[in-house]
Amino acid sequence: MGGSDAEKLALENDYREATGLTARERALCDYAIKLTRDPGGMRESDLAPLREHGLTDPEIHDAVQVIAYFNYINRIADALGTDLEDWMPERPAGW
Repeated sequence: MGGSDAEKLALENDYREATGLTARERALCDYAIKLTRDPGGMRESDLAPLREHGLTDPEIHDAVQVIAYFNYINRIADALGTDLEDWMPERPAGW
């Protein structure tokens, strides 16, 4: 996504407030949020919006792999107290 710094900040903070996303990108973000927050609640019907926006099964598979990888690696980093990047907020006391 290109766009202004304000659009990038909106995307970073809450993609629903970003103006530069396509409907397809919003559908992918919605799917990623649900898979991240409620993986046990995923249903076949969650794929419908992705397919309605033209994603093929291989593209959906790729998206799921990327979403799952980021969730996995973030949990590993959180569990082990991995050093954060300079731009990330500090960890709570105890790390």
